[in-house]
Amino acid sequence: MSAIENTKVEEVFEQYPKHIQSRLLILRQLILDTAIETEGVDHVDETLKWGEPSYITKKGSTIRIGWKQSSPDQYAMYFNCNTKLVDTFKEVYRDLFNYEGNRAIVFAENDEIPVDEFKQCIALALTYHTRKHLPMLGK
Repeated sequence: MSAIENTKVEEVFEQYPKHIQSRLLILRQLILDTAIETEGVDHVDETLKWGEPSYITKKGSTIRIGWKQSSPDQYAMYFNCNTKLVDTFKEVYRDLFNYEGNRAIVFAENDEIPVDEFKQCIALALTYHTRKHLPMLGK
């Protein structure tokens, strides 16, 4: 697991319930691993947006991960709702994921993450500005 360099981000992770914290750290690592594996992505900034860990690349759209006390057994990866990202995921992956409108992929605490497909979603977000003009983002 990659170390969290931003102390404010680390503090937010530490505030999550332990059982959710471990799941969110898996999402974080999938983002970082996907960035390394994705052509055209040279750096990921890890910061806070809306009080949640957020990840942005020069040519990408912001990805946030988080948990809400109102849904204690769920956690999510959030995407900019003004993009075509979640609509594309729905078209390509149908009901493989649970979606929240056009802004998130939501997981239940014990869900098995389909890693390969999920990493493709992450890669699309990390490179969004290079493909936003393509139908279904080139997928």
